[in-house]
Amino acid sequence: MIVHQFYDKGLAHASYAIIRSGKMVVIDPARNPQPYYDFAQLHNADITGVIETHPHADFVSSHLEIHQTTGAVIYVSKLAGAEYPHESFDDGDVIRLDDIKLKAINTPGHSPDSICILLEDEKDKDCAVFTGDTLFAGDVGRPDLRENVGNITAKKEELARQMYHSTREKLMVLPADVTVYPAHGPGSLCGKSMSPDLQSSIGKELRDNYALQLMDELAFVKTLMADQPFMPKYFGYDVELNKTGAPNFTESIETVSRPSQDIVLEKNVLVIDTRVKEAYRSGHVKNAINLQDAEKFETWLGSVVGPNEPFYLLAATKDELETVIKKTAKIGYEKNIKAAILIPADAKVQSPVLDYADFKSHPDHYTIIDVRNWAEIKTGKLFKDALTIPLPELRERVSEIPADKPIVVHCAAGYRSAAAAGIIQTAVDTLPVYDLSEAINEWK
Repeated sequence: MIVHQFYDKGLAHASYAIIRSGKMVVIDPARNPQPYYDFAQLHNADITGVIETHPHADFVSSHLEIHQTTGAVIYVSKLAGAEYPHESFDDGDVIRLDDIKLKAINTPGHSPDSICILLEDEKDKDCAVFTGDTLFAGDVGRPDLRENVGNITAKKEELARQMYHSTREKLMVLPADVTVYPAHGPGSLCGKSMSPDLQSSIGKELRDNYALQLMDELAFVKTLMADQPFMPKYFGYDVELNKTGAPNFTESIETVSRPSQDIVLEKNVLVIDTRVKEAYRSGHVKNAINLQDAEKFETWLGSVVGPNEPFYLLAATKDELETVIKKTAKIGYEKNIKAAILIPADAKVQSPVLDYADFKSHPDHYTIIDVRNWAEIKTGKLFKDALTIPLPELRERVSEIPADKPIVVHCAAGYRSAAAAGIIQTAVDTLPVYDLSEAINEWK
């Protein structure tokens, strides 16, 4: 028996392959199915099944494409309301791979239709559980993503109560040595305090996971709902897309327009410049937003841009452009790309350079904008008079920023402030907007 984890650090997403006797089942596959095909070929296995633990909010799954390409059966809870060909997989249902079994466990909490998959080995021993977004290393899934989307909607309080019972009645009763394989690791927005571990055990989680400690239902609900991270704009869209099934990955990205020469950019269409901030500052398209191609590009793209907003995608080289197109597709936004282009020759708008000495001496001469997340802001402001507008809210709240003084933007390390400066400059074009960038470390 082979159990293999595929891990996408950008989305902190873990998917899995289980192989036994030449047959392979994939759990929660990412948008690009090629790694699963390659792994099956490497081990001379046929992909016979794909299991979705729930309709995912944070990435687009390739379950439908794998089914169409290989004939593999898609298994998902009947509660998911799946609109693609599938077989229901709920309490009591079993998938057999020769002499091992995959058993469905309904575990509502993160979503009403969440399931976990218990792996029973050839000796009829429970050896692993694939927990989707129900149980993570050090955390459990947030309960507030399905209030308005999905086949079944539920208030977060109701889902939090369900999570209490799912963990205590379904998962915590498993043997302590059962390996826990979650769908996400640290950095995912599907939880709030995941540990760095990409796998765990039931025993370890019973000892260390705050959500599995002794408490009554009311205390659990209050604890779970407190301080959850922000919800990106794309989450609801991805739930619905995964419920119907996404288009073929390669075919979809091939339809993205890639003009061979400079084009005239339409006014009022977003421009996303994915270059490093130093290149952006030295010359960019007017009103472009600098979302750098970095580890969390997909998350920030889906937090700043709405699921139905068209945008131009810009990069410095053809290879870099292809990379960001593929990353964009991971959240289902490739359809939004008006055109993917190299930096045009007229990208000559330079970002203003902050006089640090003057800012340090006279911070009151500037309007300071703190674009960190609320959890960070709650730990304390770095400038007592700063206006706090987290980056995911900035485009909707930019009118709150006064236009009577030069503006300085900061976050915690420089990535978000680079994006925020472009957003603000577009709205407030009569004043300079400065990005404090990494210099924020001097105030920590």
